[in-house]
Amino acid sequence: MRPVRDESSLSSFLCCLLSMLLLVLSCGPAYGAPVAVHFTEGMARGFLELNDSAGQRLAAGDFLQIPNGGEMKTRVVLYFRDGSLHDETVVFSQQHKFLLKSYRLIQKGKAFGNDLDVTLERATGKYRVKVKGKDGHKKLLEGELELPPDVYNGMLPTVMKNLTKGSRETIHMIAFTPTPRVVELEMAPAGSTKIQIGDVEKTAVHYVLKPHLGLLRLPAALLGKSPPDNHIWTVMDEVPAFVKFEGPLATGGPVWRIELTSPRWPK
Repeated sequence: MRPVRDESSLSSFLCCLLSMLLLVLSCGPAYGAPVAVHFTEGMARGFLELNDSAGQRLAAGDFLQIPNGGEMKTRVVLYFRDGSLHDETVVFSQQHKFLLKSYRLIQKGKAFGNDLDVTLERATGKYRVKVKGKDGHKKLLEGELELPPDVYNGMLPTVMKNLTKGSRETIHMIAFTPTPRVVELEMAPAGSTKIQIGDVEKTAVHYVLKPHLGLLRLPAALLGKSPPDNHIWTVMDEVPAFVKFEGPLATGGPVWRIELTSPRWPK
């Protein structure tokens, strides 16, 4: 007699396998060398615009950066046209090497699969993840996580600006699935693009950000959960500057594009 195969059983098995692999991988710490500081960060403010893959504007907001007791506090806040909110704050030090000290992420509204409120502290390793589903169901996850020195949530543009031109770097990120997982992220150069700033032509360096899942790659692919590559463009001449980011803002979310924008005066 031939065994009966059904898609729901296969999916359940793969989900179980993926969960087991995540548990195994999370038991061992991941280490990496922090990125060296070539350009120290200071007080700054920029205006941001977020568009979908078709170029439709979904949100606008701010990039805010201020000194914070010998450290730097960076905040990216995006206000969506449908009332949704993305609010991400990171505090880091920059004495010779960049080091994340604390992280906070708030996502809520129709633009996201679930409402999410995340806090993470390096000093204690403690994390708290509050999740609220669209059905109103709430879940709280708390615990401790050993953070590699090169965890850079909320710091990708900063790290990118400090890479040597053409170099390849591997760092780590915490993916909230919603359980926090340490994920290796390769930053690989992918050429350059000519851009226009008014009538002036500049060159933006393109990097591809590739998440490495290791043993998780096969089951994640079978479940259709493999995260896409992210992309970031930076002008590296003289004083480096962020230009554009493309990728999802949430696990399993769509690919969006974040760019700098300028104020528009009323007609």
